Amino acid sequence: MNNTSELWLSQLEQELKGNILNFWIQHTVDVKNGGFLGEINSSMDVIPEAHKSLVLNARILWTFASAYRMYGQSEYLTMADRAFEYLQNYFTDKKYDGLFWMVNAEGQPSEDKKQVYGQAFVIYALAEYHRATQSPEALEKAIELFHILEKYSFDPLHKGYLEALSREWQMTDNLTLSSKDMNEKKSMNTHLHVLEAYTGLYKVWKSDLLQHKLSELIETMLNHIIDQDGRHFHLFLDEEWNVKSDIISYGHDIEGSWLLVEAAEVLGNQELLKRVQGIAVSMAEAVFVEGIAEDGGIWNEAHPNGLMNKDKDWWPQAEAVVGFYNAFQLTGDTKFKEAALGTWNFIKKHIVDHEHGEWHWGVDENLQPLSNEPKVSAWKCPYHNSRACFEMIERLTLTTKEH
Repeated sequence: MNNTSELWLSQLEQELKGNILNFWIQHTVDVKNGGFLGEINSSMDVIPEAHKSLVLNARILWTFASAYRMYGQSEYLTMADRAFEYLQNYFTDKKYDGLFWMVNAEGQPSEDKKQVYGQAFVIYALAEYHRATQSPEALEKAIELFHILEKYSFDPLHKGYLEALSREWQMTDNLTLSSKDMNEKKSMNTHLHVLEAYTGLYKVWKSDLLQHKLSELIETMLNHIIDQDGRHFHLFLDEEWNVKSDIISYGHDIEGSWLLVEAAEVLGNQELLKRVQGIAVSMAEAVFVEGIAEDGGIWNEAHPNGLMNKDKDWWPQAEAVVGFYNAFQLTGDTKFKEAALGTWNFIKKHIVDHEHGEWHWGVDENLQPLSNEPKVSAWKCPYHNSRACFEMIERLTLTTKEH
């Protein structure tokens, strides 16, 4: 291992343990109501009445289960256990199964629809928690949720998964994930995270049915969600896969490039893996050419005729480090390794919050932190940045062992 990689590895571990994980342990536990605080603003003021999202709580569980699996430290297990128990006691719908999308500060359901994106994150988190602790209950619940999604969300006619259903798992017109999203039956984002969830579950449960569904989902994404040139995702689609959006999301493109490879690797189907690897490199190449700013940061989104805004949010930066490094591992082309390192240096300089800890939501075109965006919220979670560190630590460590 060369000096650059050794230095990088030590920086990643320091960022992960000393900054990201430490921040969530110190600042986000909700002592009054249980679980974790729903929102902290950029000035570190707690918003006590903030509702708590399924996504935030599932991502906290995933993050600290991963941390415990890698490092075995008791404080990481304490956080994972707390998240697991809160999901069980407050988010789980005891009457209709699945989990609520949102609860209020006291833990009462405030949005009771079954958003498939949220259910997928719970599968992802439970599988990782089982992987870290061998909890039979966590695996049982992850498998149960898998069967529920296949029963209610899977589209047997056109394949793929519907965005959302009512509390009772009936069809609903209220499909949107957030205020930024279109109200369409299918989205790239939900399929990407069902893929991620099923990949995580397959690591701990080698079911023939799951193997089939994960293979089918990869094929669906290759056939319908990635454009014909194999360069970008289509973000929103109707039931029959007609494309409804022309926006490019560089963060999702680079994230999806490595998650697709991981899914195919876990399945072990060499023919499928080869196809996926080709697409992954093509997508990484497109982000490399179109999505990197001169400062090494990754742009958020573009229209076909140019950038939509000049902000750079935290999560595309995190995913770019892994996605570019994955492309380097697949091709040996050092431009991808340099891009990964360039984005990492951008993160250290501009995205890490050196005053309060954790990461800023993002920076504007003048590289000033977006002070109106929260530090902790329904969507600002410890998962993209911690996962980038976990992935890179594992990949760089593996490289060390091979040399």
